[in-house]
Amino acid sequence: MRRRRFFAWGLGVVACAAGCGTERFIGGAPGLRSEFSINPAGRRWDRVGQAFAGAARASGYQTGAGTKITLTGLPALAAAELNHGQTPLYTATPLSRLAGDVEVVVVPGDSRFKDFDEFGAHLLARPGETLLAGGPQGAPDHLLFGLIAKGLGADTRQVDYTGYPGSQEVAAALLSGEVAAGAGLLADWRESIGKGRVRALAVSCAVRVPDLDVPTLLESGVRVDFADWTAAFGPDDMPDESREAAIRMCEDVTGSTSWQAACRASGWISIPLSGDDFRRWLASEVARTRAVLRDLGLVDTTKATTCWGSCGNGH
Repeated sequence: MRRRRFFAWGLGVVACAAGCGTERFIGGAPGLRSEFSINPAGRRWDRVGQAFAGAARASGYQTGAGTKITLTGLPALAAAELNHGQTPLYTATPLSRLAGDVEVVVVPGDSRFKDFDEFGAHLLARPGETLLAGGPQGAPDHLLFGLIAKGLGADTRQVDYTGYPGSQEVAAALLSGEVAAGAGLLADWRESIGKGRVRALAVSCAVRVPDLDVPTLLESGVRVDFADWTAAFGPDDMPDESREAAIRMCEDVTGSTSWQAACRASGWISIPLSGDDFRRWLASEVARTRAVLRDLGLVDTTKATTCWGSCGNGH
């Protein structure tokens, strides 16, 4: 492999500051007096936390104090795997999946790859010579390229990926010809796409983005449905009654018109899934993330232990 740049992103992304961005709510439904405090588990989830807070207020929840609900997501999960599970995700109660950021694969405007098929063919034939870039190693952008390579049948361990701290650095590398393709949040690339500086080859979500004439990975022959998701978690020792109340609150919020409007305004996809269904989905997402990190040569899965109760070992 030509080179790899590693940025120490894991601990900064998932550090949970108890007093940062906290919003507290008390249930407003008849007979429901459970209280919640909504806490983004890092600055990258502040906007989701604010949108969730606003939608909760619009749904009739009032300011109060009580059970802490943490908002966190895929970057924290990946960081946990890279750091052997030392994050709040592994000591929490899964409640509800909330929303996701769509990712996009981009190339320079004058790239020789005219569409995803040409890019995919080159990556399949020459994974070590198709220079890729995105956020830090092991972060969602890297995971996406790993899933794409695997979906194409390419040798994932040969994928040549360079991690950068932000989209501006990725854009500079892309436009200078240092790398052939990049991946990142669609929201970060919209302006460059609109100006023709880069071309979007595919989006990561299962259906097309309405105002963007770009195929999905599924349409392009790669069986990948992917989003940089955010979810709500309760404390590890959350009583069943509190868990059920929190799940109902999440369902009220994600089913509200205020939440849908907030998602549209921010470019998120609303992907609500709660309770036991969310727990099962999360177990599959842990397995998928762990597998692609293993395929990329970033983790030794024999050391991984967490499974959110899906095995008999009490993990």
